[in-house]
Amino acid sequence: MNFQWRAATAEDIAFARQLTCVNMLPYYLQHDLLWQDEAFDLAWIIRQNWIICREGQALGFVSLSRDARALYIRELQIAEAFRGQGAGTWAIGQVWDMVVQERRPALRLTVFKNNPARVLYERLGLRVVGEDECFLRMERDARA
Repeated sequence: MNFQWRAATAEDIAFARQLTCVNMLPYYLQHDLLWQDEAFDLAWIIRQNWIICREGQALGFVSLSRDARALYIRELQIAEAFRGQGAGTWAIGQVWDMVVQERRPALRLTVFKNNPARVLYERLGLRVVGEDECFLRMERDARA
């Protein structure tokens, strides 16, 4: 697999915003949601962001936040050309290592109900703990 990640810098926001928009716009349209660059940019600033690379090439990113209850994957985006090659599995493994190292109670994320990434998340031990009209809330308990 030989993936690496590096802390994102201010120069990475355009890459991350574009990748997220390309990947998520079909879901936004299906669920009648409005994509806003400004909302993405504001969220980016307050989160911990990692660029996923292979051989120096950026192929995706992970955006994280934390509170006393969990470490949250707010975004996990992989460019379409690199999907199915293990980058998502690797990235979630890296995040899970952070959960354990930081002694967080859980790993949590939200995914569109019709996003096939749900299968990956379930395979890696996350389970559905709630839902609304278009999203599933998923969690993996660190104490289990």
